[in-house]
Amino acid sequence: MLRTLIAVADHGTFSAAAEAVFVTHAAVSQQMKTLEETWQVAIFDRSTRTPELTPIGRAILAKAREVVRDYDDIVPSVLGDDGLRGEFVLGAVPTTLTGLVPLGMANLKARYADLHVGLSPGLSAQLVLQVERAALDAALISKPDVLSRGLDWLPIVEEPLVLITSPQVTGDDPIQILRENPFIRFSRDAVVGRIVESWLQENRISVDDSMELLGLDVISSMVMANLGVSIVPAPCVTAINRLPLRRVTLTPAPPARQLGLIHRQNTTKIRVIQEIVRALRNAIEIGEFSPDALQRAM
Repeated sequence: MLRTLIAVADHGTFSAAAEAVFVTHAAVSQQMKTLEETWQVAIFDRSTRTPELTPIGRAILAKAREVVRDYDDIVPSVLGDDGLRGEFVLGAVPTTLTGLVPLGMANLKARYADLHVGLSPGLSAQLVLQVERAALDAALISKPDVLSRGLDWLPIVEEPLVLITSPQVTGDDPIQILRENPFIRFSRDAVVGRIVESWLQENRISVDDSMELLGLDVISSMVMANLGVSIVPAPCVTAINRLPLRRVTLTPAPPARQLGLIHRQNTTKIRVIQEIVRALRNAIEIGEFSPDALQRAM
């Protein structure tokens, strides 16, 4: 019931919470009524069309998060350094999911067969919030400008941003290429998109926006179709079948994004987190995602 309460708060409605915890809308409603009757308090204000948490409800929600987190950490907390088993939920930004993360997780699985890592993709800001709420054990994200209290940051790698173009686009001057071709933006909802925007403004570069997309694969495909040029991270782990795009170094002062792992300071799964960091760094040393690379990782 506490997990259901948390789901209602995180997803906004009883219907969305029902989907998240795999029960019916009626079951969610009944569970919330049971909590209110058991504690003799009003957790929800039902005078609005969508039930909202009362002040008491918000206080209970905060305690519920602590209780659920502590319950989930019971076994890992007593196993200590031998806790490399069971479930671990890792968030990751989409740009890492086609190279770095699969290669790193293959390396981790080869060494710890009893550890199952579930993956949850999302933008950095969303993943930070989920780590804070204990919905995720850790997340691989682009470093935000400000890190919330109670979270730790473990740096993994710095990826420079590069200008990508189709083979049909000629020239090596990035500023001239940007001014002469339509520009496909990396979504400004993502940290990378905001880094790109800051670099363009700092260098007073005016671009002709044609699209704003999220996802390295999607942007690369549009660029390959000669629909525009874009600025994206140069992946620290490259795919063997990546598109034959031109990559032009940005000048002056090329920007970069920092990838790292965030986790709660009070987590009891620090041993697992350390091994995930090690696996990701091993993947970076290999540098490519291919059948041969997978053999080396394992």
